[in-house]
Amino acid sequence: MADQDQNDTVRRTLTVQVPVERAFAIFADELAAWWPAEYTWAKDTLETIGIESGKDGRCFEVGPHGFRCDWGRVLEWNSPHRLVFSWQISPTRAPEPNPGKASEVEVRFESNGPHSTSVEFEHRKFSKHGDGAAEYREAMNSPQGWDYILSRYEGAAV
Repeated sequence: MADQDQNDTVRRTLTVQVPVERAFAIFADELAAWWPAEYTWAKDTLETIGIESGKDGRCFEVGPHGFRCDWGRVLEWNSPHRLVFSWQISPTRAPEPNPGKASEVEVRFESNGPHSTSVEFEHRKFSKHGDGAAEYREAMNSPQGWDYILSRYEGAAV
């Protein structure tokens, strides 16, 4: 079971030098300040990307002329300690409207003191994406996947 979980999950741990409340806010409320535009559908025409606060909030991006694409839904919002959302982006990088074919992202924030926060990141259930799931997990586990995306978050968490 552990091997199956390991082969279906990407995990990262990082420390940011901001209080836990700020670490959560940067990740959840200020996504547009750090999310790489090249990792969106709108790319260089991206107007904003965000996560609506609270359970059932939408994860979305907005491009030119109001083009909107929802790419997930908040499953749990426990500010400033935990955020879980569905990842409704298929292995082909197309939006996946069926939540039954979505993986999940969980981010946990734990205070290390007044100016430091441990961030535990987990993208799990890749197998729910179906065909191409293993390759998708490997891509997100690569330096160009979550490592790159989370390095942008770390850079914003100052």
